[in-house]
Amino acid sequence: MRLPHSPWVEVGGDFAIGLRPIPQAAWLEGGEADPSARKDPLLAAHPAIVWGETPGSRDAQSEALAMVDAVREAQPGEARLPPLLAAARRVSDDLCLMERRDGVWRLTALSLCAPSFFTAQEALGKSLAELHAPVDGFEPRFGGRLERIFSGLRPGLILERRNWTVVNSDALFTPSSAPIRAQIPQISPDEAGQILHLRVERQTLRRLPDTGGALFTIRIWRAPLETLDDDPARLAAFAKAWRRATAEFRKYKGFASYDTLVEGFLRVRGESYSVNDE
Repeated sequence: MRLPHSPWVEVGGDFAIGLRPIPQAAWLEGGEADPSARKDPLLAAHPAIVWGETPGSRDAQSEALAMVDAVREAQPGEARLPPLLAAARRVSDDLCLMERRDGVWRLTALSLCAPSFFTAQEALGKSLAELHAPVDGFEPRFGGRLERIFSGLRPGLILERRNWTVVNSDALFTPSSAPIRAQIPQISPDEAGQILHLRVERQTLRRLPDTGGALFTIRIWRAPLETLDDDPARLAAFAKAWRRATAEFRKYKGFASYDTLVEGFLRVRGESYSVNDE
């Protein structure tokens, strides 16, 4: 499939907040006939990985559910579920509820069925600073600005951002990187284009006006690296972003593990995609 977003074109190989306003009609992208058919088995098998809530979060959860009610119909079996979990069964996105507790924005509930190397249990209750602590250099560059964005978000405004990585898996459910990256030595250079996947996160943020919380959504898209062959401009932008990625970005994304495979993939596709002579 062709990815609907190409953030390596927009932001290159560095961290960026990159938020932009979008119309309400563009809030949830869909693209999945029945998200509950994927999410329900994960909840049954891995409850602590895919779901978590803190005491006192139900009012904000209910407000988030009301927002989803406006765009996605209710499904059977939701009545006894926590409100945010009921909402998450209807949408392809993962849903994360942020609330201001003791002067700090914290993650108070989340449904996480397409995790990118973390779990609900690990993230629940953490502040914005704690959630981004694994990202080298994030706090001094973006921490204060991110707090201001959450605190100043006005009702009715929906913000969107996107980011990207490369991983040797087409799975949506990837709570841990270890079993995936352990398979890297087994990948033949000839197979890199099929096995390595671009993994794109499309995120949105909007205020819950009644409770004052914020609803953060995460929609994962992925496609084999070889799909870039259909778009030379996208491929050239990827080569540039990969080769010029900052050290912090590369470390956090684990790019060193893929360098040989990705560079081989790019070289086969010709010197016209080199960025060395610019």
